[in-house]
Amino acid sequence: MKSRDRIYITGHKNPDTDSICSAIAYAELKRQTGENEAVACRCGEINEETQFVLQHFDAPEPVLFTDAATEVKEIEIHRIPGIDHEMSVKQAWNMMGKQNVITMPIVKDDGSLEGLITVSDIAKSYMDIHDSDILSQANTSFASIAETLDGTIVVGNGKAHFTEGRVVVGSFDPVTMGSYIREKDLVIMGNRPEDMIVAMEQKVTGIVVGLDAKISDLIIRLAEEQDCIIISSPHDTYTNARLINQSLPVRHLMTAGSIVGFHLGDKVSDIREIMRNMRHRDFPVLDENEKYVGTISRRNLIGCRGKKLVLVDHNERSQAVNHVEEAEILEIIDHHRLGSLETIEPILFRNEPVGCTATIIYRMYQEKGLEITRQIAGLLCSAILSDTLIFHSPTCTERDRKAAVELAGIAGITDIVAYAKEMFRAGGNLGQKTPQEILFQDFKRFNFGKTAFGVGQISLLDEEELAEIRSEMAEYLRVHFKELKLEQVYFLLTNIQEQSSEVLFCGYGARDTVEKAFGTGAGEESVILPDVVSRKKQFIPAMMTALQG
Repeated sequence: MKSRDRIYITGHKNPDTDSICSAIAYAELKRQTGENEAVACRCGEINEETQFVLQHFDAPEPVLFTDAATEVKEIEIHRIPGIDHEMSVKQAWNMMGKQNVITMPIVKDDGSLEGLITVSDIAKSYMDIHDSDILSQANTSFASIAETLDGTIVVGNGKAHFTEGRVVVGSFDPVTMGSYIREKDLVIMGNRPEDMIVAMEQKVTGIVVGLDAKISDLIIRLAEEQDCIIISSPHDTYTNARLINQSLPVRHLMTAGSIVGFHLGDKVSDIREIMRNMRHRDFPVLDENEKYVGTISRRNLIGCRGKKLVLVDHNERSQAVNHVEEAEILEIIDHHRLGSLETIEPILFRNEPVGCTATIIYRMYQEKGLEITRQIAGLLCSAILSDTLIFHSPTCTERDRKAAVELAGIAGITDIVAYAKEMFRAGGNLGQKTPQEILFQDFKRFNFGKTAFGVGQISLLDEEELAEIRSEMAEYLRVHFKELKLEQVYFLLTNIQEQSSEVLFCGYGARDTVEKAFGTGAGEESVILPDVVSRKKQFIPAMMTALQG
């Protein structure tokens, strides 16, 4: 599955049982309807209650998905092959033409990036390089020289390299040429035996003969004795002189240090500005092991689409995965108030006034006539029992109750209440958790007007355990409130059996807001709210009304 085709189905940050189970169930629904690329995800760590449910029904944990920013691996990468640093400039130029690119990456044997060569590098070399010893400076192989001149090596070892001397044209008379040619030079000449003999007397490294002229046996024997390379080319002397610098190995012209490149996991939003401020048109892409993958350019970023998302159990931007604004939201399935998320195009937005997202997804299975396995039924039933506090929450509807009973039958849950209590006890096992972990186990952020506030909640059956947690949480809020970077923070300690909540609060105006919201006096750091157990239907609406007033 290509990452850009994947559909991420995810609940909110600090996921609860409904968020996780609904994501798993909806991903399965998508797969049953032919969308095999759907993947269930989670935006945070799974709490003990949800772990109990997953283990009970042998369901795997969803994939951890914390950032929706588009990554380099999700855009089109030009996967042009890398070249060896010994490749000639001529070969590299031809490859650039075939690939229709202006940049070629140079790659080592182990796949790591060694350098880059561009069309402008090659053009600049023709304009700026006038040194006749450039080929020996570059340690150019004779095989590369012969290949560039479309020639063959008549005498000598093609694997040898031209390491010393100049490239000169031997077009003078033998006397003048004898005084001009130096030891170790590479001479381009015609097929005059007397000129070749003079060149070899000067102990040249090699001779290039044009027009495919036949080399006499005498010259071949002398060249072998003098260890002189002879290359035969079909071109004339002028053409050979013009072409020979194209035999330079690309390593001599490549850019090696301070290469600006990117990795597959880099965020497009981070690299966009870098690319805008660079003169390069193409940039190399490396994988997590620093191996070369391909190249991208600014044009690859034009119109690139973000990750495809389906959001369940939330529609608030503050609760969504990081960088949700960069993603393409395809659907939202939720049971909360309308939040702050916006989309560019119309989408499927299914929002119903029920106690649990799982109830909506159960109906969608029924509407499509899809099979519900024991595992999916168990997950959906558990989500409903969790969100409705075993049907005691004011958010619970008859639809929730009926769905839970039907799903329990499919899942083989014979005693719903006993199973739910076991599930809540598993979630109440908080002895090993820090106050910070408890706060963020089920914590949601809200923005209303100019006020940003957060509300955490924990629901337990054990009154003694609630009392133990209370003092730790109150102390944590007093000490660490400023680190939360919110104007107000509330934490609900909900007693499922007593159907009440004690609310801890912290922040400027928090006490006045909660007193106004519920028309009751509050202590210095907490207030008891009888019959308040639902954050969604009871606490948040009252707080919004108070803040609005």
